[in-house]
Amino acid sequence: MSGTDTGATPTATTTAQLTGPRGLRPALSVLEANLTAYRRTWRSSVFSSFLLPLLTVLSFGVGVGAYVDQGVGGFSYLDWIVPGLIASTALQVAIGESSWPVLGGFTWQRTYYSQIAAPLRIADIVGGLLAFVLLRVLASAVAFLAVAAAFGALHSGWAVLTLPVAVLLAAAVALPVAAFAATIRSDSYMVIVFRFAVIPMTLFAGVFFPVESLPVTVRWLAYLSPLWHGVDLCRAASLGIPAWSATGHLGYLGLWVAAGWWLAVTRFRKRLIH
Repeated sequence: MSGTDTGATPTATTTAQLTGPRGLRPALSVLEANLTAYRRTWRSSVFSSFLLPLLTVLSFGVGVGAYVDQGVGGFSYLDWIVPGLIASTALQVAIGESSWPVLGGFTWQRTYYSQIAAPLRIADIVGGLLAFVLLRVLASAVAFLAVAAAFGALHSGWAVLTLPVAVLLAAAVALPVAAFAATIRSDSYMVIVFRFAVIPMTLFAGVFFPVESLPVTVRWLAYLSPLWHGVDLCRAASLGIPAWSATGHLGYLGLWVAAGWWLAVTRFRKRLIH
Protein backbone atom coordinates (compact mmCIF):
# COMPACT_ATOMS: atom_id res chain seq x y z
CA MET A 1 0.00 0.00 0.00
CA SER A 2 1.34 3.41 -0.89
CA GLY A 3 1.83 6.21 1.63
CA THR A 4 -0.87 8.40 0.07
CA ASP A 5 -4.46 8.53 1.32
CA THR A 6 -6.10 5.98 -0.94
CA GLY A 7 -8.85 3.65 0.04
CA ALA A 8 -10.95 1.35 -2.07
CA THR A 9 -11.05 2.01 -5.78
CA PRO A 10 -13.61 4.62 -6.89
CA THR A 11 -15.84 1.99 -8.46
CA ALA A 12 -15.80 -0.36 -5.48
CA THR A 13 -16.29 2.44 -2.99
CA THR A 14 -19.13 4.01 -4.92
CA THR A 15 -20.83 0.61 -5.20
CA ALA A 16 -20.46 0.18 -1.45
CA GLN A 17 -22.22 3.47 -0.88
CA LEU A 18 -25.12 2.44 -3.11
CA THR A 19 -25.57 -1.15 -1.95
CA GLY A 20 -24.36 -0.97 1.66
CA PRO A 21 -26.69 -2.02 4.47
CA ARG A 22 -29.29 0.37 5.84
CA GLY A 23 -30.72 1.04 9.28
CA LEU A 24 -28.92 1.50 12.57
CA ARG A 25 -27.07 -1.82 12.65
CA PRO A 26 -24.11 -0.68 10.50
CA ALA A 27 -23.59 2.43 12.63
CA LEU A 28 -23.84 0.29 15.77
CA SER A 29 -21.15 -1.96 14.29
CA VAL A 30 -18.88 1.08 13.96
CA LEU A 31 -19.72 2.01 17.55
CA GLU A 32 -18.83 -1.51 18.65
CA ALA A 33 -15.49 -1.26 16.87
CA ASN A 34 -14.75 2.02 18.62
CA LEU A 35 -15.71 0.55 22.00
CA THR A 36 -13.51 -2.48 21.35
CA ALA A 37 -10.56 -0.20 20.61
CA TYR A 38 -11.40 1.87 23.69
CA ARG A 39 -11.08 -1.22 25.88
CA ARG A 40 -7.34 -1.06 25.24
CA THR A 41 -6.99 2.62 26.15
CA TRP A 42 -9.72 3.33 28.71
CA ARG A 43 -7.24 3.58 31.59
CA SER A 44 -5.74 6.73 30.08
CA SER A 45 -9.15 8.44 30.23
CA VAL A 46 -9.95 7.58 33.84
CA PHE A 47 -8.27 10.75 35.06
CA SER A 48 -10.12 13.07 32.69
CA SER A 49 -13.47 11.34 33.15
CA PHE A 50 -13.60 10.72 36.89
CA LEU A 51 -10.77 12.32 38.85
CA LEU A 52 -10.69 15.61 36.93
CA PRO A 53 -14.26 16.57 37.92
CA LEU A 54 -13.38 16.15 41.59
CA LEU A 55 -10.15 18.14 41.29
CA THR A 56 -11.87 20.86 39.24
CA VAL A 57 -14.66 21.30 41.76
CA LEU A 58 -12.13 21.43 44.60
CA SER A 59 -9.81 23.92 42.87
CA PHE A 60 -12.32 26.29 41.26
CA GLY A 61 -15.53 25.76 43.17
CA VAL A 62 -14.08 25.43 46.67
CA GLY A 63 -10.66 27.08 46.29
CA VAL A 64 -11.49 30.11 44.15
CA GLY A 65 -15.02 30.20 45.55
CA ALA A 66 -13.62 30.95 49.00
CA TYR A 67 -12.53 34.37 47.68
CA VAL A 68 -15.91 35.17 46.09
CA ASP A 69 -17.75 36.24 49.22
CA GLN A 70 -20.86 37.62 47.54
CA GLY A 71 -21.41 34.65 45.26
CA VAL A 72 -22.92 35.09 41.80
CA GLY A 73 -26.59 35.73 41.09
CA GLY A 74 -27.62 34.86 44.62
CA PHE A 75 -25.80 31.51 44.64
CA SER A 76 -22.46 30.48 46.05
CA TYR A 77 -19.64 30.44 43.52
CA LEU A 78 -19.36 26.66 43.85
CA ASP A 79 -23.01 26.16 42.98
CA TRP A 80 -22.85 28.69 40.17
CA ILE A 81 -19.71 27.36 38.50
CA VAL A 82 -20.53 23.62 38.59
CA PRO A 83 -23.01 23.60 35.66
CA GLY A 84 -20.56 25.63 33.59
CA LEU A 85 -17.84 23.09 34.33
CA ILE A 86 -20.15 20.25 33.30
CA ALA A 87 -20.75 21.94 29.94
CA SER A 88 -17.10 22.83 29.36
CA THR A 89 -15.99 19.30 30.23
CA ALA A 90 -18.50 17.92 27.72
CA LEU A 91 -17.06 20.24 25.08
CA GLN A 92 -13.46 19.27 25.82
CA VAL A 93 -14.16 15.53 25.85
CA ALA A 94 -16.15 15.77 22.61
CA ILE A 95 -13.43 17.73 20.82
CA GLY A 96 -10.74 15.46 22.20
CA GLU A 97 -12.46 12.36 20.82
CA SER A 98 -13.26 13.91 17.42
CA SER A 99 -9.96 15.59 16.61
CA TRP A 100 -6.74 13.52 16.73
CA PRO A 101 -8.56 10.14 16.74
CA VAL A 102 -10.41 11.09 13.55
CA LEU A 103 -7.24 12.36 11.91
CA GLY A 104 -5.54 9.13 12.94
CA GLY A 105 -8.33 7.11 11.38
CA PHE A 106 -7.48 8.71 8.05
CA THR A 107 -3.73 9.19 8.28
CA TRP A 108 -2.14 6.70 10.67
CA GLN A 109 -4.38 3.73 11.53
CA ARG A 110 -6.42 4.25 8.32
CA THR A 111 -9.39 2.49 9.89
CA TYR A 112 -11.91 4.51 7.89
CA TYR A 113 -10.61 3.04 4.65
CA SER A 114 -11.24 -0.43 6.03
CA GLN A 115 -14.73 0.56 7.12
CA ILE A 116 -15.68 2.06 3.77
CA ALA A 117 -14.58 -1.18 2.09
CA ALA A 118 -16.69 -3.29 4.48
CA PRO A 119 -18.95 -1.93 2.89
CA LEU A 120 -20.40 0.81 5.09
CA ARG A 121 -21.98 4.09 4.14
CA ILE A 122 -20.40 7.38 5.05
CA ALA A 123 -23.38 8.07 7.32
CA ASP A 124 -22.74 4.77 9.13
CA ILE A 125 -19.12 5.73 9.83
CA VAL A 126 -19.97 9.22 11.01
CA GLY A 127 -22.94 7.96 13.01
CA GLY A 128 -20.88 5.30 14.79
CA LEU A 129 -18.18 7.83 15.57
CA LEU A 130 -20.73 10.29 16.94
CA ALA A 131 -22.38 7.61 19.09
CA PHE A 132 -19.02 6.74 20.65
CA VAL A 133 -18.20 10.39 21.35
CA LEU A 134 -21.60 10.94 22.97
CA LEU A 135 -21.17 7.88 25.20
CA ARG A 136 -17.81 9.19 26.36
CA VAL A 137 -19.31 12.60 27.08
CA LEU A 138 -22.28 11.09 28.90
CA ALA A 139 -19.99 9.08 31.18
CA SER A 140 -17.98 12.21 32.02
CA ALA A 141 -21.13 14.26 32.63
CA VAL A 142 -22.57 11.61 34.95
CA ALA A 143 -19.32 11.57 36.94
CA PHE A 144 -19.33 15.36 37.18
CA LEU A 145 -22.97 15.43 38.24
CA ALA A 146 -22.28 12.85 40.94
CA VAL A 147 -19.38 14.94 42.27
CA ALA A 148 -21.58 18.05 42.24
CA ALA A 149 -24.30 16.23 44.17
CA ALA A 150 -21.74 15.06 46.74
CA PHE A 151 -20.76 18.70 47.33
CA GLY A 152 -24.41 19.78 47.60
CA ALA A 153 -24.10 22.02 44.54
CA LEU A 154 -27.38 20.96 42.90
CA HIS A 155 -30.48 22.97 43.73
CA SER A 156 -33.12 21.22 41.68
CA GLY A 157 -34.23 17.80 40.54
CA TRP A 158 -34.09 19.29 37.05
CA ALA A 159 -30.29 19.04 37.33
CA VAL A 160 -30.54 15.65 35.64
CA LEU A 161 -31.34 17.57 32.45
CA THR A 162 -27.73 18.69 32.33
CA LEU A 163 -26.99 15.23 30.93
CA PRO A 164 -28.98 15.55 27.66
CA VAL A 165 -27.78 19.16 27.36
CA ALA A 166 -24.17 17.98 27.64
CA VAL A 167 -24.83 15.35 24.97
CA LEU A 168 -26.43 17.90 22.64
CA LEU A 169 -23.54 20.32 23.15
CA ALA A 170 -21.09 17.49 22.47
CA ALA A 171 -22.77 16.67 19.16
CA ALA A 172 -22.78 20.36 18.22
CA VAL A 173 -19.00 20.64 18.55
CA ALA A 174 -17.84 17.10 17.75
CA LEU A 175 -19.27 16.98 14.24
CA PRO A 176 -17.64 20.20 12.94
CA VAL A 177 -14.33 19.21 14.52
CA ALA A 178 -14.54 15.75 12.93
CA ALA A 179 -15.20 17.45 9.59
CA PHE A 180 -12.11 19.62 10.10
CA ALA A 181 -10.04 16.57 11.09
CA ALA A 182 -11.16 14.83 7.90
CA THR A 183 -9.90 17.80 5.89
CA ILE A 184 -6.37 18.27 7.21
CA ARG A 185 -3.31 16.10 6.58
CA SER A 186 -1.14 17.08 9.54
CA ASP A 187 -1.90 17.18 13.26
CA SER A 188 -0.17 20.56 13.53
CA TYR A 189 -3.43 22.13 12.36
CA MET A 190 -5.17 20.80 15.46
CA VAL A 191 -3.36 23.44 17.48
CA ILE A 192 -5.51 26.02 15.69
CA VAL A 193 -8.69 24.42 17.02
CA PHE A 194 -7.52 24.44 20.61
CA ARG A 195 -5.77 27.81 20.54
CA PHE A 196 -8.45 29.80 18.73
CA ALA A 197 -11.63 27.89 19.60
CA VAL A 198 -11.47 25.66 22.67
CA ILE A 199 -9.45 27.91 24.98
CA PRO A 200 -11.30 31.18 24.16
CA MET A 201 -14.69 29.47 24.47
CA THR A 202 -13.76 27.93 27.81
CA LEU A 203 -12.53 31.26 29.18
CA PHE A 204 -15.17 33.64 27.84
CA ALA A 205 -18.41 31.66 27.40
CA GLY A 206 -19.73 32.12 30.92
CA VAL A 207 -18.11 29.13 32.58
CA PHE A 208 -16.09 31.04 35.20
CA PHE A 209 -17.82 34.43 35.27
CA PRO A 210 -20.98 36.01 33.80
CA VAL A 211 -20.61 37.08 30.19
CA GLU A 212 -22.36 40.32 31.10
CA SER A 213 -19.09 41.49 32.61
CA LEU A 214 -17.37 41.29 29.22
CA PRO A 215 -17.14 44.19 26.74
CA VAL A 216 -20.07 44.23 24.34
CA THR A 217 -18.04 43.05 21.33
CA VAL A 218 -16.52 40.10 23.17
CA ARG A 219 -19.89 39.33 24.75
CA TRP A 220 -21.47 38.80 21.35
CA LEU A 221 -18.64 36.47 20.37
CA ALA A 222 -19.47 34.48 23.49
CA TYR A 223 -23.14 34.38 22.48
CA LEU A 224 -22.15 32.93 19.11
CA SER A 225 -20.25 30.05 20.69
CA PRO A 226 -22.19 26.81 21.27
CA LEU A 227 -20.63 26.51 24.72
CA TRP A 228 -22.43 29.57 26.10
CA HIS A 229 -25.79 28.11 25.12
CA GLY A 230 -24.90 24.81 26.78
CA VAL A 231 -23.67 26.58 29.91
CA ASP A 232 -26.84 28.64 30.20
CA LEU A 233 -29.06 25.57 29.85
CA CYS A 234 -27.01 23.54 32.34
CA ARG A 235 -27.03 26.43 34.83
CA ALA A 236 -30.77 26.84 34.60
CA ALA A 237 -31.33 23.12 35.18
CA SER A 238 -28.79 22.81 37.99
CA LEU A 239 -29.88 25.92 39.90
CA GLY A 240 -33.59 25.46 39.27
CA ILE A 241 -34.04 28.89 37.72
CA PRO A 242 -36.32 29.69 34.75
CA ALA A 243 -34.73 29.28 31.33
CA TRP A 244 -36.75 31.76 29.32
CA SER A 245 -34.49 31.33 26.30
CA ALA A 246 -34.34 27.53 26.43
CA THR A 247 -36.03 27.15 23.04
CA GLY A 248 -33.54 29.49 21.42
CA HIS A 249 -30.61 27.69 23.04
CA LEU A 250 -31.84 24.29 21.90
CA GLY A 251 -32.58 25.56 18.41
CA TYR A 252 -29.13 27.12 18.07
CA LEU A 253 -27.37 23.97 19.21
CA GLY A 254 -29.60 21.96 16.89
CA LEU A 255 -28.43 24.12 13.98
CA TRP A 256 -24.84 23.38 14.91
CA VAL A 257 -25.62 19.65 14.95
CA ALA A 258 -27.36 19.76 11.56
CA ALA A 259 -24.62 21.83 9.93
CA GLY A 260 -21.92 19.73 11.58
CA TRP A 261 -23.48 16.49 10.35
CA TRP A 262 -23.61 17.81 6.80
CA LEU A 263 -20.02 19.01 6.98
CA ALA A 264 -18.75 15.76 8.49
CA VAL A 265 -20.51 13.55 5.94
CA THR A 266 -19.34 15.79 3.10
CA ARG A 267 -15.71 15.87 4.23
CA PHE A 268 -15.59 12.14 5.01
CA ARG A 269 -17.04 11.39 1.58
CA LYS A 270 -14.52 13.62 -0.17
CA ARG A 271 -11.64 12.00 1.73
CA LEU A 272 -12.78 8.40 1.28
CA ILE A 273 -14.37 8.44 -2.18
CA HIS A 274 -11.98 9.58 -4.88
